[in-house]
Amino acid sequence: MAWKPTEITDLSGTTAIVTGANSGIGFVEARTLAEHGAHVILAVRNLDAGRAAAARINGSTTVEALDLASQESVREFAARVDGPVDLLVNNAGVMAPPTRRTTVDGYELQFGTNHLGHFALTARLLPALLAAPSPRVTTVASVAHHQGDARVVDGNPPEDYDPRVSYGRSKLANLLFALELHRRATAAGSPLTSTAAHPGVAVTNLVASRDGMGARWIVRTFAPPLMRLVLPGSEGGAESILYAATAAPAGSYSGPQGPGEVRGKVGPAKLSSLASDPDLARRLWSVSEELTGVRFDI
Repeated sequence: MAWKPTEITDLSGTTAIVTGANSGIGFVEARTLAEHGAHVILAVRNLDAGRAAAARINGSTTVEALDLASQESVREFAARVDGPVDLLVNNAGVMAPPTRRTTVDGYELQFGTNHLGHFALTARLLPALLAAPSPRVTTVASVAHHQGDARVVDGNPPEDYDPRVSYGRSKLANLLFALELHRRATAAGSPLTSTAAHPGVAVTNLVASRDGMGARWIVRTFAPPLMRLVLPGSEGGAESILYAATAAPAGSYSGPQGPGEVRGKVGPAKLSSLASDPDLARRLWSVSEELTGVRFDI
């Protein structure tokens, strides 16, 4: 498949929400969707950074505050959204902080932000999504989900914190959620489409973020320029997510097709056996409902 973002159809009259849209692949996603006619809500932690990003976009945008590490912020954001919403891109994330950190609600930062934040956000936006004729939720995963294990349901407890494995569990959670959302929407006869995608290994601000790997000064200083020598940037990394958000079939998982799924043309991505396990997905769903206090009425 040689799909390119230029193939995106006219999105005039639609509304899209992109989390973490002020930089990296999130910014490219927001910009591209707006350029094709969508009104894009940039859901960001830093409003100043979000407004600066919106000023660089040639299209209709709104900037709204959203901290996925706070269930209260998720609730307040959703309450401000006046539907219908045609597309939700669960894009924002935290990657591999060297020491275990927690959200304001006391959950491990990666599990609480990457998974629980987006889980609750999707549930709370469901009425606005179902008010659209063909709503779609696209969740950004990672090749790192292969490093996750069945303890994903434990939420990265302190006794066995490992930055790499804990990040992998959070991205496994993203995939389990996206695929279970597809199964539940299909069983309910809902018009909602759920897809997932990963960007390959792209050089973005995620690497340098002080919330994650960039907490180590040597990583945030030297890793990005060295990685740019051999890896694609945000433009290339965004392609598979944009495909999943606009054209991919329901229940699909997309990513680059090159060696190791690092880069290349867009196509079907490889799922780990755990990511394909519906029993594990149901267990994670129940845990996530209990922790966030939200329910899905599809």
